[in-house]
Amino acid sequence: MDDFLAARSQMALSLGFHIIYACIGMVMPFFMAVSHYKWLKTNKEVYQHITKAWSKGVAIFFATGAVSGTMLSFELGLLWPKFMEHAGPIFGMPFSLEGTAFFIEAIALGFFLYGWNKLNKWFHWFTGVVVGVSGLASGILVVAANAWMNSPSGFEYVNGQYTNIDPIKAMFNDAWFTQALHMCLAAFTATGFAVAGVHALMILKKQYVDFHYKAFKIAAAFATVCALLQPISGDISAKDVAKRQPAKLAAMEALYQTEKPAPLLIGGIVDEKNKTVSKAIEIPGALSFLAHGNFKAEVKGLDQIPENEHPPVAITHYAFQIMVGLGTLMLLLSLVYFFILWRRKSVLKTLWLLKLFVCAIPLGYIALEAGWVVTEVGRQPWIIYGIMRTKDAVTPMPGIVWSFYLFSAIYFSLSIIVIFLLYRQIKMVPILYHSSAKQNTEP
Repeated sequence: MDDFLAARSQMALSLGFHIIYACIGMVMPFFMAVSHYKWLKTNKEVYQHITKAWSKGVAIFFATGAVSGTMLSFELGLLWPKFMEHAGPIFGMPFSLEGTAFFIEAIALGFFLYGWNKLNKWFHWFTGVVVGVSGLASGILVVAANAWMNSPSGFEYVNGQYTNIDPIKAMFNDAWFTQALHMCLAAFTATGFAVAGVHALMILKKQYVDFHYKAFKIAAAFATVCALLQPISGDISAKDVAKRQPAKLAAMEALYQTEKPAPLLIGGIVDEKNKTVSKAIEIPGALSFLAHGNFKAEVKGLDQIPENEHPPVAITHYAFQIMVGLGTLMLLLSLVYFFILWRRKSVLKTLWLLKLFVCAIPLGYIALEAGWVVTEVGRQPWIIYGIMRTKDAVTPMPGIVWSFYLFSAIYFSLSIIVIFLLYRQIKMVPILYHSSAKQNTEP
């Protein structure tokens, strides 16, 4: 493995782990706040216990997100010094504000965890809401920095120099809203289905049904609503990418030749050497509509883009297919769930539906990782789109390969610890909350 590949692999691995920790950490506080609100309004002890159980999960992911995020900040300087030298003064503002949001989140979480029976009950609830809002703001600000890499703005680039820097314009670039919206909905969908699936599994095992069913309903509500909204966000994102990054859209759909109208491909095997796609299902004109809102519009293919600016087509296309495919499955599961509710059937008696939620536990995070691959790999060969190539930003320092192995070991160890802590927390539910968790009790 050469230094360039090692640097890219290390960054990809770090981001791949951090994005999971961060998404759970910024979504779970909202679940916690809803259950806390239900306890304050209904005075049902089970909601207090759900809140306390989830708050421990929030604390775990806050800590792991902080650790992995700190490592990423070091990696940016260590692995990509040229990038940070030029980009830091331009898009440093969202990172600075993200640090502020992080400190607010830490303070609010401290109030919440140690404020039981010490603070006014509504102020205590409010601190939990602040944890969620500041965490979400933190995620949006980081995505804004990434969006700047896809849509650089807020400066003038003349003779290799960055002048007339406007940090506000850089932060609110053309891509920040669409990326932030898509990412936030994906985080709520993925985390919602994962949490709902875990509680569904406990229900199927007939363990403390009342506790797990009420927790399931809260998580499932977030997951299903966001899954239904995600296609709208996807449509907005696709039209934005078609306008700003036609090479990325062409790679997503493996569109080697400009077509009018252009079909949407479902599946397919990409042959990058011969620039062809086989065994794909084509929907005539659908890509034209997805990209431009017109079934007869022309969609720019890779034939109109210099070959040295082509993204890795196969990886981008397969990742996009995985993201869309799994998103569609979660959308269908959401529709089935709302149909069951509309028919006023008890979810507890619809065991096959609970089994589907259990199967859906990993789907959101796999789709989340696939979407991140589309965003990052689809931008290549640029680290700052149209301005700086990735190979020109990497550090010339030797020995990066060993750094890759070291950081890989750290992230895998961190993940094992997190899984162990969560497993222990789930097993402790009947011990900590036995007074309200009546076994086999239907609400």
